[in-house]
Amino acid sequence: MSTAMNFGSKTFKPRAPDKGSFPLDHFGECKAFKEKFMKCLRENSFDNSRCRLQSKDYLECRMDHQLMTREPMEKLGFKDLMDPPPSQADKDSKP
Repeated sequence: MSTAMNFGSKTFKPRAPDKGSFPLDHFGECKAFKEKFMKCLRENSFDNSRCRLQSKDYLECRMDHQLMTREPMEKLGFKDLMDPPPSQADKDSKP
């Protein structure tokens, strides 16, 4: 009695992964950035708040090499590390 019970079976349709899932860096294009980030984490008892700049650099590398979807850095939580727009910087420097 080896019959499959496929009552109105639906076919499986794969879909793209949700945010947070992205391809591995098989060619090591961002390995140097990853190593700097991991070194920073080890030196700071894995307190990632002290390694935000290295994390930002690593994510930018991944986006530059199409290893993740390009997102604005502000949307990834790095708004405070972004340079102000040139017009805003000029206004701030004037007395």
